[in-house]
Amino acid sequence: MVENSKTLKTFMKNFDFYLFVLTLLTSGFGIVLIASATNSYENNIKFVIVQSAALAIGLLLAFIIIKLDYEYIGSYYKWIYAFNVIALVLVLFIGQGEQEWGGKSWIRIGGVGIQPSEIVKIGFIITLAKHLEMVKEDLNKFKNICLLLLHAGVLIGLILLQPDLGTAMVFVFIFMGMVFICGINYKYIFGAIGAMAAFAPIAWLFILEKYQKNRIRVFLNPESDPLNAGYHVIQSKISVGSGQIFGKGLFKGTQTQLGYLPEKHTDFIFAVIGEELGFIGSIIVLLLLVLIIWRCISTAQIAKDDFGSYICVGIASMLIFQTFENIGMCIGLTPITGLPLPFISYGGSSLMTNIAAIGLVLNVRMRRKTINF
Repeated sequence: MVENSKTLKTFMKNFDFYLFVLTLLTSGFGIVLIASATNSYENNIKFVIVQSAALAIGLLLAFIIIKLDYEYIGSYYKWIYAFNVIALVLVLFIGQGEQEWGGKSWIRIGGVGIQPSEIVKIGFIITLAKHLEMVKEDLNKFKNICLLLLHAGVLIGLILLQPDLGTAMVFVFIFMGMVFICGINYKYIFGAIGAMAAFAPIAWLFILEKYQKNRIRVFLNPESDPLNAGYHVIQSKISVGSGQIFGKGLFKGTQTQLGYLPEKHTDFIFAVIGEELGFIGSIIVLLLLVLIIWRCISTAQIAKDDFGSYICVGIASMLIFQTFENIGMCIGLTPITGLPLPFISYGGSSLMTNIAAIGLVLNVRMRRKTINF
């Protein structure tokens, strides 16, 4: 259970200050960028306060996670999975946000909004890691593959019912990364690719909402609807391109400060980086994120057991996909999905989830060696 102070002092010698400082630096940089992105908003200081509070709460959660042995956390995998399902079912009944974002993804308690699917990401990584640890030796048995698909499919299905295709894609990528590192047979990989290709027409005709189809059409040809569906990506590409090498300076971006760039503090904050800090600033932000991801992967390599390794791979997969997708949609390389840029975009639930995830990685790295007392 909770370890005594002597044990914690011993473990602190293995604390990854490098990853911790990288996370703080990136999150702090995000708060500065949010301040610039919302500079033209009335009462813009509230965005900075909310994001700063989310960072503080996230750090508190991370230290609570660090204090508990991750194996102890994993022993409650059944309860964690039950919580995941209940949270995602609950949002279908009392969730809000359909008018703003096209899906009921938020639960509001007073003036505070919580996005359950963000919190469930952590629970999903923990429970799937435990599941994979238990079936590793017989992973490629058809029965175990089906159970793993059911494990992920229930949660992904509930998220699609919101509907939130972007977040569902994150869960799919996490699942793919974790089962791949566990050693899944390539025949299942090729089978899954074939199944997705066959399922695509069905999804287009019967599952995807109208606004989701429009996002795909606009991705292929933004100029086809420049004043409506294509407006976001066109303005984002203009913003990124106008920053050139060194940018126009914080609080000085024309697109950003004059309000031409939509969702500039959330989905399209990378466009703010491109305009105000230029190519150099964009590379610095990307480098910070890559270093965080690399540290997660390096921790997976030295974890003392498979469970810890799978946790770190799941978190790395989550960060890789969200980083790639967010930057890609800002420069027109991927469809707009509404996924935030990790540690940078405004959003309390997202930031707290990412910080808590880093807490799990720190937990695994601190306990990479079995210490006897």
